[in-house]
Parts: sequence; C-alpha cells; structure tokens
Amino acid sequence: MPIINSIVNWFNIKRIYTIELFKKYPYNVQKETFNRIISRAVDTEWGKKYGYHEEMSIEEFQGTVPLQTYDEIKPWVERLKSGEQNLLWPTEIKWFAKSSGTTNDKSKFIPVSNESLEECHFRGGKDLMAIYSNNYPNSGFLKGKSLTLGGSHQINNFSNQSYYGDLSAILIENLPFWVTFIKTPSNDIALLTEWEEKLEKITQHTIKENVTLIAGVPSWMLVLLNYILDYTGKNNILEIWPNLELFTHGGVSFNPYRKSFMNIIPSPGMHYMETYNASEGFFGIQNEPDKDDMLLMLDYGVFYEFIPLDKISDPNPPAYTIKDVETNINYAIVISTNSGLWRYIIGDTIFFTSLFPHKFKISGRTKHFMNAFGEEIIIDNAEKALLIASEKTGAIISEYTAAPVYMSGKTKGTHEWLIEFEKEPENIEKFTDALDNALKSLNSDYEAKRYKDFTLVAPKVKNVPKGTFYKWFESKGKLGGQNKMPRLSNDRKYVDEIIKLMN
Repeated sequence: MPIINSIVNWFNIKRIYTIELFKKYPYNVQKETFNRIISRAVDTEWGKKYGYHEEMSIEEFQGTVPLQTYDEIKPWVERLKSGEQNLLWPTEIKWFAKSSGTTNDKSKFIPVSNESLEECHFRGGKDLMAIYSNNYPNSGFLKGKSLTLGGSHQINNFSNQSYYGDLSAILIENLPFWVTFIKTPSNDIALLTEWEEKLEKITQHTIKENVTLIAGVPSWMLVLLNYILDYTGKNNILEIWPNLELFTHGGVSFNPYRKSFMNIIPSPGMHYMETYNASEGFFGIQNEPDKDDMLLMLDYGVFYEFIPLDKISDPNPPAYTIKDVETNINYAIVISTNSGLWRYIIGDTIFFTSLFPHKFKISGRTKHFMNAFGEEIIIDNAEKALLIASEKTGAIISEYTAAPVYMSGKTKGTHEWLIEFEKEPENIEKFTDALDNALKSLNSDYEAKRYKDFTLVAPKVKNVPKGTFYKWFESKGKLGGQNKMPRLSNDRKYVDEIIKLMN
C-alpha cells in the first residue's frame, strides 16, 4: 500500500500541472484532441466516407459530417456488434455500454474502445483522486478502500467477439490489477445481477473493511447505506466506517439527497464531489469544494461542440466550439470521441458558469423537460424549485417525477408532481405553493403561463407512499446501479404507470 500511495501522489502532482494548463488554453487543447482523433480515423470506413484527412479543419469537419443521434449510428453499431472492425474507429471495438434507450429502441449500445477506457474513463477516475488530494492534502482516503456501487448487469455476449453491460460493469472488468488492492467488494460480488443478493453480499463483505470512499448514483447509494444500517443495527454510517470521508456521485442531481446523506453520515469531515461520467465518456469533475459546478475535462480524447438548446430543432443548427461558448446559455452537447462517435448528440444539456476555466452545470436533457404549454421547464428549474420548497417547509425529498395534465374541454392545463418524501412537509399545500412560486421566479415562461391562471393553474403535488419508486424500478427490472427515474416528461407515461402501481 505505501508504494501504491507514493505512485499515486507522484501522478497527482504531475497531473494537476497539466489540468492548470488546459484551464488557460482550452481551445488549443481541444484543437489538438480534434487533430489526434481525426488522424486516427482517416482509414476507417467512416473516415473514408466523409473524407477525413490529416489536415482536415474543424470547419471542414462541421461542414462535411452531419449531426448524429443513436438512430443514425445504429446500423454501424449493429455491424460492430456482429464482429466487424475498422468501421468508426481503427482499433478493436469489443465492448458496448448499455444505456437507456431511444424512442425506437429499449436500449442503446455505445461502443467503447480501449483508448476510451484508458484515456477517458480511467483518466477521469485518476483525475478525481488528483483533484481531491490537491484540495485536501492531509486526506487519508488512500489509506482505506473504495466502494463503488455500479450497475446490476454482468457482462453479456453479443457474439464471441463482442460484449455488453452497464458502463460500470465494463469498467470493473477492465480495471488495472493494482486497483484490486484499494477497492471492495470483489468483482464477483460487484457484478452480481440480482439486486437483493447484491445488497446483502456487499454489506457482508464491506462492513469490516476500512471504507474511506464511496461512489455511485445518490438514490441507489442511499438504498445501500440504509440497508447496511438495518443489517447492522447501527445509527449512522460512521459507526461502521469511521474514516469515511468522500462520496463521489453522478447520474442525477445531488440536491434532493444532500440532507439525507448529511443525516446518515453526520461528519463535518465528509466531502462530496460530483462527476459527469456517461456511457459515451467522462466529461466533468467538481474541482472546487465550495462550488457546485464542474470543470470540463478537455484532454480525454473527446472533441466538444455545443448547440444552443433553442436552436436544436433547426434544420442546420449552429454548433460552437469551446472558444465561442458563452455563460448562462443552455447548450446541447455534441461529441466526437476516441471510440468513434462522430458529432454525436448525447441528449444532455449544460450551461457554462465560467470561462477560463470552462466550468458548467448539467441543466437537463434535450428530451426530458416539460413544454406542453410553452412553459419550457428543464431539470435545472425543477431541482432548484424543489430545493427552495423543501427548505421553506422542512421537507426532504427522496424521489420525484412530473408530467403535464393536459387541457380538456374547459379544464386548464397544469403539472402533476409525484413526490416520495423521506421527511414530509408539515403542510403539503404550503409545499405546493412554494414550488409554484419558485418555478415562477426561476422561469419567465412558466411565470407568463401561470399569470392569473390564464393558461396553467397551480400544480398538483401527490405525496406518494415510501417505497413507491422502488416498486416501479422493480416492476421494470431496473433495480440498482445506474438506473434513473425520468424526472420530467412531456407525456404521462411514467406518472400514469406509478399511479397505477399505487392503486
């Protein structure tokens, strides 16, 4: 362990210097990334189709290669899954990260190259340690073990040449050997498919370890931590892991869960770091403890473009590079990567909070929003409004989803919120009023539609019984790991499913 710690500390110092450089020269680093991935793909089938060459400019690339969604790249993915190679990327593609589907498909299968694993996903994990150690030089987290709650699917075969699974499962399968000395539990437990069995065995194998770092999606990590407390009969997690000091989280906003974690881990020395690690790549790390935005990681083999969200439906929307973005504008992210995704619209939206360094917050999804009446409610609006309502009423939220109630006859439209509270508000009407007023203050379109109830009437908030969302996940076979509840929707599919489940 001392040798590993020394190597890690040496890497951390060197890496922090490199990160400081790309903060100052973001476009130069992105231009180098662009040139590198284009030159690698010149002789691929995709590269030949779109005329890739060593001197290709960004402007030529944008004018030649069309924007892609999963539906456009799916035929290429199907060929890769069957074992064909040198299609999108020159090196072997045998791993596919399974993620939530599109309108036409239940699941997406994102190609993952060895370069993406090493230069993107694993580098992101190393950088997280480097940044944390730089922020807290007296930290002792390397003296203990890390517990990552990953996906609930083992690696599966498409064919003898290709495999698929949750991104977390793929990462676990490909971790460097030395990581086994600083992680818990063993891979055979971490990759268990059955969620209930997985909870039990993780608990049994980790409660006697010196766990100093936990990582995962906040909602599912809370399920695990509460399970551990029930299993051990302890009052809080520090009675089991007294040296726990860091939770790295991502996948969903942490704001609705913050109070729950502070209650279950009552330590002033506990730290929280957000990461943006998607199936398509590792994109961001919260690098300043007192700020809740993330640093865009620019040297991971990902070339970024940004489309203003209000232009995303245009026939030829503008796509800006890192040098042309502005703060406080919602952008849809477009990526070209060292896994062979080219001008791929990943579906997430962000806005920049600062430039030089380029820091951002996730604002939502290009499709996960409510705009049934022109109100344009995005995830960022919802998270902030719920936080305000919770603070004003003493509530703690564990899960939620929302959808429109459409106009019918003389009945005006509204929004219906299904909320599972860990701590219920003293008065649900006051909570609803606070939510409504917060949305008005955060979103001028919503405020205009709510004016004198002309278009929208006050929202409906339903306090659903504890465990309802868990049962919904269970009914979908999506217990554990990286599965996430769609927060906002323009249709009532999820809301009606949950109401039906309650009844």
